[in-house]
Amino acid sequence: MTDCTFPFTSAAQRSVQMDEEQLDQWKYSRQVRPQYHHRECSRSPAGQGYLRSRSEPLECRDLLVQNALFTGDLERVQKYFSRNAAVNLIIETKGDELRWTSRKFGLWSLSYEQELTTPLHITASRGYTDCLRLLLLRGAAVNFAPGGKTALHEACAAASTDCVSLLLSFGADPEAVSEDGYKPLHLCKSPESIECVQQLLQHGASVNSRTEEECDTALHVAARHGLIDHVRLLLRHGAELEAKNEEGQTPLNAACAQPHQPQDMECYYRVCQLLVESGASINAADRDRQHPLHLACKNANAQIAELLLARGAHVNIMNYSGNTALHNILQATAYKLDHHPELVVQALLNYGAIRIWPGSLLKVLRYCHACPRVIEVLMNSYDHVRVSADWVEAVPAEVVQKYPRFYQSLFSLEQRPRSLQHLARCALRTFLEGRLLPVLSQLYLPSTLHRFLLLGFEDVLY
Repeated sequence: MTDCTFPFTSAAQRSVQMDEEQLDQWKYSRQVRPQYHHRECSRSPAGQGYLRSRSEPLECRDLLVQNALFTGDLERVQKYFSRNAAVNLIIETKGDELRWTSRKFGLWSLSYEQELTTPLHITASRGYTDCLRLLLLRGAAVNFAPGGKTALHEACAAASTDCVSLLLSFGADPEAVSEDGYKPLHLCKSPESIECVQQLLQHGASVNSRTEEECDTALHVAARHGLIDHVRLLLRHGAELEAKNEEGQTPLNAACAQPHQPQDMECYYRVCQLLVESGASINAADRDRQHPLHLACKNANAQIAELLLARGAHVNIMNYSGNTALHNILQATAYKLDHHPELVVQALLNYGAIRIWPGSLLKVLRYCHACPRVIEVLMNSYDHVRVSADWVEAVPAEVVQKYPRFYQSLFSLEQRPRSLQHLARCALRTFLEGRLLPVLSQLYLPSTLHRFLLLGFEDVLY
């Protein structure tokens, strides 16, 4: 055994201080994944160079060393990693996800997923720039990927701009592909990662590179996550607007298809607006013949639906299942109440959507009663609907108690006709069918009358 010493605990000291001959014997006896290490290290010249000089990276399960890395303790990291031999230690940690594993005799059990990482990965993923710089200066292999990702992947996923910049300056490969088929650019999924994208593009990352399984470009990823600044930057660097992924989605389709919370509706609208203004196809269909309008309606985003309709989206085109955009929003209404689905239904009807067959309105009432304004705007698109006692039974008592004025006015239509004012509205809308919005915009009507003709909400039926 050599005379050199390391300030590790005794277990780590024994592994690090062995000379090459003893280390080979020790690895052979313990059979510590030699093939796995060779396979992962062969991913990069830096990793290969390290292997040629030191046979294999060492493994470390020393908790004191791991704690120093995970907490960013620069003083201890400087102390522990004083020699090049220790810089590229492989550290095995437990992930947060459970998976089925079979260790012997074919018996399967649930255990936490084991992850292989390195000091460089840990410090990069946590934004510990000082520790990262120290490790790089002491010879850490910048493209080493024992767990399937490089440290640059980790830094991008964590939106750690300083770490990304530092890794790139030390030669990190901006086009490195992870085990899952992602390049660093594809992992920039948060608003804070915008500068990471800028750094990657400046260092030669391909703006139109694809993920291996999904065939997503970075523009797909940015659009799907509602990242307006990312979309703008990628377009400025030549991102393809009409690139289609494995599902046949363009970036516009991806943005429209992504479910989002009410507070995120505005940012997704801005992304779609930018894509459309940049020339994205309004009627691009995916493999299921879903158009952007179908997808926006499924997510009950009225702003996006209005944007697409105003730019010429086909309001009555069907998807592979035979659904129009109106079908999609009615199916989504019950679980998208906070998104105000009534605004989508109103927009579709005003742009000429074919109305639901009157005989199906009872079925719609059963599914959409929690949003009375959807029922209101549908009812106001017909001059006459036959209401029966079945309608009363279709609405739970607690919903009627919550919206008594509206549902009492709805149920009363069983005995009385609609008002003359409503019938006049229906006659004018029928006469202007297909031309309603452009004609009304030229008539300079009083705002109240204009709103009435466009099925404005009154929360009661006359």
